This record gives sequence, structure tokens and C-alpha cells, in this order.
Amino acid sequence: MAQDNGLVYTDIASPLGKIRLVATIRGLTAVLWEGEDYTRAKISIPHRDDGAQILLLAAQQLFEYFERKRTIFDLPLDMQGTAFQLKVWKALLAIPYGHTTTYGDLARQLGDIKAVRAVGGALNKNPISIIVPCHRIIGGSGKLVGFAGGLKNKSILIDLESKDRTPTLFD
Repeated sequence: MAQDNGLVYTDIASPLGKIRLVATIRGLTAVLWEGEDYTRAKISIPHRDDGAQILLLAAQQLFEYFERKRTIFDLPLDMQGTAFQLKVWKALLAIPYGHTTTYGDLARQLGDIKAVRAVGGALNKNPISIIVPCHRIIGGSGKLVGFAGGLKNKSILIDLESKDRTPTLFD
């Protein structure tokens, strides 16, 4: 008999494709892209539970976000990473909806401009995409760079949050 690791998941449809939500009893621990395994999130294989309250809440809030009815997520999170990764991910939560910043600016905000590569590495390992908004980080030149969900999805998310934009397929 397999040992219960306490992780549960559900899959939801989104404008970006299928998204897998993973949670512990403490909170949401991963938002994974279609076809993605558990390597980036560094979690073991969860058990399917489409009725877990935290997963239902996360799904509801993501649907509201995609419908432009939610700009702030209000979910318990169970972020699991190194002390530096947690510091970077918590800083991401402070970037307002509809705004972007650069890797360099984020490193400077964290107190070490030389930590740009380390910040990039932490963003690459962010297991809670969209909700912990690493899509709001852009290159110093203003170009979209690096995103676990792919640059097309990063562009869609930034456009979704843009105040001055033309209607998209979400309208």
C-alpha cells in the first residue's frame, strides 16, 4: 500500500490550457502547466482529490482572475523552497496586478544587485505560477524572458493584467 504524502491535486481548464493545482493541508503548494511533471516544484506525486477545499478555492480564484474579476489572490500558500527562494517568492507577491519589474530591480529590492542570476534561478523554481506572479518579471531591456509556462503564456498573462489593452480572447 502506498504511503499518503498529504499532497492532493486537481486539474482545471484555463485559457492557457490545463493547469494542475497541488496542495497540502496547509495550503496551495504548486500550480503546474499542462504536461509538466513535479520536478520544478520538487514535490512527490500527489493523490487526486477534486473536492479538497483549498483546491476548490484556488480554482475559483483562478477562474475569477482569468475573467478579470480578481486582481489579488487570497489563498493559504504552502511555499516550499530554500530561504532565498522563499524571500524572492514573497517579494513577487508584493508586485501589484498590472505592473511589471525587472530581474535587476527585484534583486536591488532584495538588497543585492549582484544577485540577479540567483533571483532568476529562484523565479525558475517558483512552484506556484500565476498566483505567485513571476510572469510580472521582465528582462532589463523590457523583453519577456524566462517563464516555466512559456513566453506565449507569459505574454497572455501580462496582457490580461494590462490596463491599456485591446480586448482579447478572454472578453
